[in-house]
Amino acid sequence: MRISLRAAVDEVAGRDPVVAHLLSLAGPITHRPRDPDGPFGALVRSIVYQQLAGRAAQAIHGRVLSAVGDPLTPETLTAVPDEALRAAGLSANKLASLRDLSAKILDGTVDLKRSSRLNDDELIAALVTVRGIGRWTAEMYLMFELRRLDVWPVDDLGVRQGYGVAWGFDPPPSAKELAPLGDRFRPYRSIVARYCWTAVALLRGGTDPALR
Repeated sequence: MRISLRAAVDEVAGRDPVVAHLLSLAGPITHRPRDPDGPFGALVRSIVYQQLAGRAAQAIHGRVLSAVGDPLTPETLTAVPDEALRAAGLSANKLASLRDLSAKILDGTVDLKRSSRLNDDELIAALVTVRGIGRWTAEMYLMFELRRLDVWPVDDLGVRQGYGVAWGFDPPPSAKELAPLGDRFRPYRSIVARYCWTAVALLRGGTDPALR
């Protein structure tokens, strides 16, 4: 049975005093809004935003949406000529990634409609077959668009740094070291990952705002 995000946060905080402390400092996390263009739109946005600063990425993403029109679907994106998408600001690599994403959805390699019936590992395995989507991008999609509660993105530098700051690891754990450290938080590792990001902002430099 699925539980609410707040109930899951309280469950994890009850298990671990470090999470409880971060909860007392930052308050309960909430779900981010889902992409208005749905799961496909979320993946398109992830590809467009890769390796770009926020405003530049936002501008290019907006021009891509305008070029495709409404609705944004694999079919409508496929119908837009390369020249129009390149004129929107897409690099050749990102254009190829969007083409590959659309093609793999249309041929069934990636089935976004079946997401609820697939576990996290099955979804990630399908998504990383798409050019330009690596494990981290797939994990962020699961965490924020699908709101999966047990994602543990050990390759994320912020998660590793936050875990080190909050739990007293110096240097921070490597990805290999961090992987088993999340086991005690199953099935709510996404929550711990998000509080690791929070810990970087709150506790970095060794200053705990609760002790000021």
